[in-house]
Amino acid sequence: MKTDLTKILSISGQSGLFRYLSQSRAGAVVESLADGKRTCFGMNSRITTLADISIYTDEGETKLKDVFLKMKETLGEDDAPSSKSSADQLKAFFGKALPDYDRDRFYVSHMKKVVDWYNALKKYASLDFEEPESGSEQEPDSEPETEN
Repeated sequence: MKTDLTKILSISGQSGLFRYLSQSRAGAVVESLADGKRTCFGMNSRITTLADISIYTDEGETKLKDVFLKMKETLGEDDAPSSKSSADQLKAFFGKALPDYDRDRFYVSHMKKVVDWYNALKKYASLDFEEPESGSEQEPDSEPETEN
């Protein structure tokens, strides 16, 4: 089963990742990837989809999905280093997986989140990602599709 990163959420102040289930009057109904428990988070919660997150690189930014794919390519079937790993180990890992990461703006605290998210997706979901709907992310130079 493919993972849709637009439905996988990080919620500020909460550990782990959540799958978006539905909208409610109070906010969003989500399910924890780790234990399957459902809960509702209000409109005042800072909720971010993993599809909206990018990592700073020397060339600009790289979508988190692409970072995960590069990590998978580097790791094979192994897990990513633990978020409890030393800063030097995390920097060395990202130096291999994403050699052009911006060393001034991609902090060790960010690296810890990314490896935690990678390991959670690997364990509870899939690292095989759904592609965005056709037409939703077009190249800037491409002609828009027209329907007759």
